[in-house]
Amino acid sequence: MTTQTLLNALLALVKDLSRDLPERERYRRLLEAMRALLPCDAAALLRLDGEWLVPLAVDGLSADTLGRRFKVSDHPRFAAILSRPGPTRFASDSDLPDPYDGLVEGLHQQLEVHDCMGCPLFVDERPWGLITLDALDPEQFQPAELDALQAFASLAAATVTVAARIEHLALRAEDEHQRAEIYRQASGQQHKELIGQSPVHKRLLEEIRLVGSSDLTVLITGETGVGKELVAQAIHQASARADQPMISLNCAALPDTLVESELFGHVRGAFTGAVGERRGKFELANGGTLFLDEVGELSLTVQAKLLRVLQSGQLQRLGSDQEHRVDVRLIAATNRDLAEEVRAGRYRADVYHRLSVYPLLVPALRERGRDVLLLSGYFLEQNRSRMGLNSLRLSPEAQAALLAYDWPGNVRELEHLIGRSSLKALGQHRQRPKILSLEAHDLDLPAPGSTPQAPAVSPAPTLPEAGGDLRQALDLYQRQLIEASLARHGQNWASAARELGLDRANLSRLARRLGLR
Repeated sequence: MTTQTLLNALLALVKDLSRDLPERERYRRLLEAMRALLPCDAAALLRLDGEWLVPLAVDGLSADTLGRRFKVSDHPRFAAILSRPGPTRFASDSDLPDPYDGLVEGLHQQLEVHDCMGCPLFVDERPWGLITLDALDPEQFQPAELDALQAFASLAAATVTVAARIEHLALRAEDEHQRAEIYRQASGQQHKELIGQSPVHKRLLEEIRLVGSSDLTVLITGETGVGKELVAQAIHQASARADQPMISLNCAALPDTLVESELFGHVRGAFTGAVGERRGKFELANGGTLFLDEVGELSLTVQAKLLRVLQSGQLQRLGSDQEHRVDVRLIAATNRDLAEEVRAGRYRADVYHRLSVYPLLVPALRERGRDVLLLSGYFLEQNRSRMGLNSLRLSPEAQAALLAYDWPGNVRELEHLIGRSSLKALGQHRQRPKILSLEAHDLDLPAPGSTPQAPAVSPAPTLPEAGGDLRQALDLYQRQLIEASLARHGQNWASAARELGLDRANLSRLARRLGLR
C-alpha cells in the first residue's frame, strides 16, 4: 500500500464530509473507501449501544447482518477490539470465534474467516463503535496496515461525528427530538426495536414521529402478528410522556367484570374476591400512556364506561361513587375492522370515533420486501446466542424462500419459524457444528409459485349415539362445538364466544369444566 493510496482514500472521505448525504449513503461510502484502502472480503461499521453492537453498514456480508444485534459479551473478538485504544489484528489461528463466520457474501460452503482486524471509533473521547475487516486469505493483512487502519479510523470517527451532527440539526429543524429518543430506547431495549428499511416501514416510522409528538388518541390497526404493541411503545417513547409509565392491558384476555376492574379499579367488597381497594390501569397510567390491545373485544357495557373517561377524564372505581380525574394518553390496537363492527351494531360509534382520532395502519410483512431478511437476521442472532452456536446463517436458497413466502402470520410467524427451524436443523447434527446453515428445506415453506393448500376444515360435531349417560353425552357434544368454533377462529376465545352466543367469562368457565383450558 502506497502513501498515495492512503491519501486518495482519505481525500475521498474529506470531500464527503462537506456533502449533504443520507446517513446510510455516508456510511456506505465510508466502507467503500476503507475497502479500497485495505482490500478485504468483508467490512462492517457497528455502533455501540449499551452492551450491544448495532450494524449501520456492511459490505461483503449477507443482507440479514444489518438486522442482527451483537451482544459484546457473547463475541470475544468484539470485546477485544473495544478493550484497546488502537487497531487489533487477530492471529490467523486464533481460537476466538468470529461473529461473521458463515456470513461472508457469496460463500456457499462452510468456510470461516481467517484474517481479521478491527479498530474502535471514539467520539468526544468516548467509545462510539468499531469498524471491522475480514478476509479469507490468512496473510491478507500486513503489520504496516495497522497504522493505515488507525489513520482511517480517526477520519471515520470524524465522519460519524459529522453524520450525527447533521442528523441532530435535521431533527431540531423538523422538531424530531422524540424520534431520536425512539432510536435510543429501541437500541437499549432489544424487545422494543423496530427493524426495517423498506419504504412502507420508513413511512410508518415517520407517522410514529408525527403523532408521537402530539397527545392524540391513536388507533393502531393491522393484521395479527405485525407488531402493533411495538408500534405503541414507539409512539409512547416519541411523546412528551416518555419518562412516565406506559401501562398495557389485553382486553381479550379477561372476562368483562375483570376488564372493568382492571381498567377502572375497585373498592373493597365491589365483587366476590375484592378483599381490598385497588387502582385500575387508568390511574396507574396517570401522566403517561395507556395501551389497550385487542380493544375490539370490549363488550358494549365496558365501552360505555370507557367513553365517559375518554370524554371527561373522570372515572369511578368499581363499587364506588367517588370521582377520580386522570391525565392519560390512550393508544388502542385491534386486528378487527371496527368500522364494520359499528355498522353491524357490535361496537359503539361514539367510542370508535373517540379511539380513531389518528388511525395508524401497520403494514403486513409481505408488503415490506427485503425487510424479511433484516428481521431474520435479528431472530437468527437471538437464536444463535440462545443455542450457544458460533454462527447461525441462512443459505441463499433459504433467503429466497423467505422472500417468496406470503407471511400470513407476519413478523410473529417469522420469529417462530426461525426459532423452530434453527432447533430442527441443529437436531440433524450429531456433533454441534461451528456454523449452522438453515437451508430452504429446513424452513418447510411452500416453494415459490406453488399453489398453497387450502386450510383444513374442522369436521362438524357429530351427535353422540343414543344410550349412555346424558350428562356425559352433553359434555361431549359441547366440547366438540367449542373445539370446532375455536378452530374456525384461530383459537380466538372472544370470537368463539360471540359465535356460540356466550359471554366470554361463561365460555371460559365451561371450557375449564370440560377440560379444554
